Amino acid sequence: MAWTLLLLAGACEIGWPVGFKLGWTGTGIRLSWIVFALICMTASATLLFLAQRDIPMGTAYAVWTGIGAVGAFTVGILFFGDAATPMRIASAALIVAGVVGLKMA
Repeated sequence: MAWTLLLLAGACEIGWPVGFKLGWTGTGIRLSWIVFALICMTASATLLFLAQRDIPMGTAYAVWTGIGAVGAFTVGILFFGDAATPMRIASAALIVAGVVGLKMA
């Protein structure tokens, strides 16, 4: 159950940078997306808090931030036209390898 909570926390961790990205336009702030980002932040932190009851703190935090970082990286490429260079992809793969290594240890 703790790992499910942690995966959900990581998914919420992806939501808040997306909300911030969509919350700012050339014409100003889109408040609904900022509120979405704040809700994602709160949910993410709460789920991490709950997951850390059964998962070591360092592992939980690394997995949580790894999901958020690689998830936001992927969303940026797929939906916002961020660069998908080989070096960026290899770097994201190293994050995934570190998270998997922590899970297996």
